[in-house]
Amino acid sequence: MTKKESLSPQQARKLVLLSQGLPPAKQTGSALDATLSAIERLGYVQIDTISVVQRAHHHTLWNRNPRYQNAHLDQLIANKQVFEYWSHAAAYLPMSDYRYSLVRKQAIASGEQNHWYEPDKKLMREVLKRIESEGPLMAKDFEHTGKKRLDWMSKPAKRALEHLFMQGELMIPLRNNFHKVYDLTERVLPKEVDTRIPTTEEYARFLVTRYLEANGLGLAPEIAFLLKNTKKELAAALKELLANGELTQIQTAGNSYYALPNALELLNKPLSRSKLKILSPFDNLLIQRKRMQALFNFNYQIECYLPEDKRQYGYFSLPILWDGKLVARIDCKADRKTAVLHIKHLVLEDGLVKTEAFAHALAKELAAFMNFNGCSSIQVHQTTPAGFKNALQCLGF
Repeated sequence: MTKKESLSPQQARKLVLLSQGLPPAKQTGSALDATLSAIERLGYVQIDTISVVQRAHHHTLWNRNPRYQNAHLDQLIANKQVFEYWSHAAAYLPMSDYRYSLVRKQAIASGEQNHWYEPDKKLMREVLKRIESEGPLMAKDFEHTGKKRLDWMSKPAKRALEHLFMQGELMIPLRNNFHKVYDLTERVLPKEVDTRIPTTEEYARFLVTRYLEANGLGLAPEIAFLLKNTKKELAAALKELLANGELTQIQTAGNSYYALPNALELLNKPLSRSKLKILSPFDNLLIQRKRMQALFNFNYQIECYLPEDKRQYGYFSLPILWDGKLVARIDCKADRKTAVLHIKHLVLEDGLVKTEAFAHALAKELAAFMNFNGCSSIQVHQTTPAGFKNALQCLGF
């Protein structure tokens, strides 16, 4: 029987953060290479439309690459090093993982798995034919004369485009003002990319190792998070990998987690505890809320989907990472017309005691975060505790 290692909560958090590349270590090479490296490390970066501050995909990458530029994603797509598809949500993925997207694509194409809407086969053929003859097109290039609807894919052609995209016949070679441009997969996909569909066993092993490389340690439900029809296959893969010595188990936070055999070697590396990071709600570290509760003792819910009177922390409250822990949350809004970054509400967690050191680290990161959001000044409206506002004002905010 494999011996289980035990980690303290602090060690477990360090393992997770180092696996996630948070805060970022010193980097070499070009800024673009660092962005690609971050995507390959994480396995995916979630795309989101909310732009209260910089969109989640930019925000997540900037936190791992201080030299990140928003144009990097467009460049990596153009270079065919990254592609858009679906992980647990819409995402940018490394092209090196392309063949593993074929499992979902095949399931949707065969009708085994659905994606929001029933496919309109006739319309899909018409849409595909137009793109084949006219070249890349956007949803707006297809006229819609029916009744207006409120859902985000109201046009039948938009649904057809998305279905063709999800089943792999179309790809997205670029975006125009954040609107998807669709083209035939055969015209977008690099010729050298492996397009062999993985076996069930290969796919399950990939999901396990990909998750653990990016996250350090994980439970079976975390590895299967929002991945339809994978639990049985993942359970079999975990059992086999553990029996073969390709996985180990780590006891921490009252749970027995899976990890790769060399995972604990990461603990020999330093973690930059003095660096502070303001995280996106859709950051890879945070996306599984129960995991954050268990490992970081951080109870987090994004509140933009709640009615205003139900919100405790604010519309778009961003968790703050410092000293190897999640220690605060900050509700921000970037007013691009006035170039002011509004801090509507900054709330410190009860366990945060080194408030002076935290204030200095926050002030330094706020200056960078302000610039990242295209702002030239910051306005602090409210803090909890209220007295912390004075500490920030003394530091120039």
